[in-house]
Amino acid sequence: MARYTGADCRLCRREGTKLFLKGDRCYTDKCALERRNYAPGEAGKKRVKESEYRNQLREKQKTKRIYGVLEKQFRGYYDLANRQQGVTGENLLRILESRLDNVVYRLGFAKSRAEARQQVRHGHITVNGKRVDIPSFRVRPGDLVAVAPKAKDMLVIKSALISNERVQVPAWLEVDIEKLQGSVLSLPQRDQIDLDIREQLIVELYSK
Repeated sequence: MARYTGADCRLCRREGTKLFLKGDRCYTDKCALERRNYAPGEAGKKRVKESEYRNQLREKQKTKRIYGVLEKQFRGYYDLANRQQGVTGENLLRILESRLDNVVYRLGFAKSRAEARQQVRHGHITVNGKRVDIPSFRVRPGDLVAVAPKAKDMLVIKSALISNERVQVPAWLEVDIEKLQGSVLSLPQRDQIDLDIREQLIVELYSK
């Protein structure tokens, strides 16, 4: 499966904002963006000419990187969102939020979406009592997402629970920390997605 294998902090510097790809590190002064608040590469400090296309492209790239999705899959999500009833941009974010790896992260079982993706791939997560090892699996209202019994004592999960005490579980999810499980109450509305994403720019880019 194709995936990004470079430095995560480089992506945050490229977008000029924290994407919270490294868990605890993003909340400390070790964050690369705190130390070098400019784009990577030799031309990183040069003034960039703003344009409508550049803003649209950067918004798409930022969103892809937040959720850890590559271009082909992201375009597929957009096409699906465009076919659905409602606002395309909001549909797109709703699809991305309903990915299993994102839900595991939102429930606090992982420090980052990348860590959540690894947990899912290694079979440490169940949905409605059945093991699911596909990070892009989309949950539905009423689904029960849980840490598999054999994985409940894993140090990485215990560490994530401690680290994520600062992070609030969104209203469309309900978590039971004692049982290490969470319920999907509904799919999120736009005001329940706490990300600085201008989804309309993505729609404008793909509509050209």
